[in-house]
Formats: sequence, C-alpha cells, structure tokens
Amino acid sequence: MNNLTRLMASCAIHTQRQSLLTPITSSVASIKLRNKTKVVEKPKPGNGKQFRRIVHFKDEYTVEPLTITHLAGRDPVTGRVVAKGIGGGLKQKYHWIKWVRDGPLEGPPQEEKVIEIMDDGCRTAKIALVGVGDELKYILATENMKAGDIIKTSRFIPRIPVRPNEGDAYPLGALPVGTRIHNLEKNPGYPCHLIHAAGTYGTILRKFDDKVVVQLPSKREYAFDKTCMATVGRVSNIEHNKEHIGSAQRMRLLGNRPRSGLWQRKDGRFGRKIKKLPPMTLIPPPPAKAPEVIKLTLPL
Repeated sequence: MNNLTRLMASCAIHTQRQSLLTPITSSVASIKLRNKTKVVEKPKPGNGKQFRRIVHFKDEYTVEPLTITHLAGRDPVTGRVVAKGIGGGLKQKYHWIKWVRDGPLEGPPQEEKVIEIMDDGCRTAKIALVGVGDELKYILATENMKAGDIIKTSRFIPRIPVRPNEGDAYPLGALPVGTRIHNLEKNPGYPCHLIHAAGTYGTILRKFDDKVVVQLPSKREYAFDKTCMATVGRVSNIEHNKEHIGSAQRMRLLGNRPRSGLWQRKDGRFGRKIKKLPPMTLIPPPPAKAPEVIKLTLPL
C-alpha cells in the first residue's frame, strides 16, 4: 500500500513540473518570434546607395543650388538605421555638376571661360562655374584653375597628339602618353564618372590598337576606348587627405557618427593585407540597344 501511494505522488509531481514548464517554453517561442520581426535587411553592395542624402533634382539641368533631404544612415522607406557610420552634418545645398564635356567632332575646339571657383559641401573637390555661349554649368576644378581661365573642349582626334592645358577636355586618343587626367568616361558618350575625389588623377601609360591604357588612382590599369573623354590635370584641393579634423565635434559636422571603438583595422583576420595588384582589365562595351519594332499596317 505504501509503494502505491509513493507511485501516485511521483506521478503528480511529474505532471506539475510539466505544467510549470509549458508556459516557459511558449514565452521563449514568442520572444524568438518577436526578435525575428525586428530583423533589418541590409542593402546589397554595389547598388550605389549611400543612405546619406537625397538630392531633389529638377527636370532640366540648372546651376541653381538644389535642396537636400538628409538620411543620416536611415532607409528612406522604413526609417531604420542601415549605415551606422552616418549621422549629423551641416545643412548643405547641392550644386549639380554637368558630367558630360561635349565638344565639336571636327574643327577648332570649343572655348569656355571659368567664372568662379567655389567650395562644395557635398564633395571633397572644389567646383568651377563655367560659361559657354548663353549656357552656365558646373565642372570639377583642377589644381591650378582660377577665375578668368579659358579652357577648351573637343572630341576630334588628330594624327599628332595635342598639347593640352589644365582643364581642357579631349578624347584619350588625342592626348600624349604621360598626361595626368581626371573626370574620365568609362564608355564613349556616357557621363564621366571616374576619378572625382580631391587630389586624385589618372595617368595615360600606353596605347595599342583602338585602346588607351590608363592607370587609375588605385594603381590598377584599365584599357579604355580612344574616344572616351577625359579632363586634363589633377583634381583640386590636393591637401584634403592631409587635413586634420581637430575635434569630435567637427567630425559630427562632417556627417560622421562616432564608432564603438571595438574593431581595429590593423589587427586580426580582417586587418590590412598587402596584395599583388590585379592585371590590366579591358573595359567592356556598353550593352546593345534593343532593335526598334516596326509595325506595318495596310488599309483593308
């Protein structure tokens, strides 16, 4: 009889433990589910989004300063922090740079006059206000450019390379070997979106067939088409990389959020490594346009 009572008591204790454990497991499951709903999808690399600012461009090009919406590292749709290193910053106006330096295909080059050199809070290099005819536009200023200079632009490639001045824009095939260039086209006719940072420049190394080999600021060599436009000279504000920030407050004014201090760039498996430069890369041609569909109708 005593053995039977002990057996019944143990069964009661076991069921009581199960009843106590049941709400604990359910609460854990709810916590896990709640954490899953807070996961933020990070942006894929290479899509060109900085999550720093949104520039409200107009329908047509203008030299009027454009308004900006600061994102401070947050996604504009969800409002969640995506880039942790961005935040704060002074309110700026955006000056729209005209990246296409277009000139005549034959004959004398087009002459343009530099009206003013100014600073731009949205980029490291200085910009220049240039006038040609009844048109005004902004371009990147070169190292020694000043107000009143006359710069030339041409798409003509002569048999003998030209002797360009600083700020002139010519095709790569028209420039001599050893010329320093910036604001380079990746493919002919496309906007010049290479070598924009302050104090940077590329160097023309050699020519073969219809290609021109250019060494970019990263020391990598690329072979571009000889008709790609480039601006002669070095980008202005060459002392930018030596500029001393001075205080944490100025770093916040530049739009940089403070880091945690736990990660060290030079230590561990993710630290700096000296790697051999990759070989020269050929720039592929732009994608071919789809053929136009021609519809023929007959009156019946």
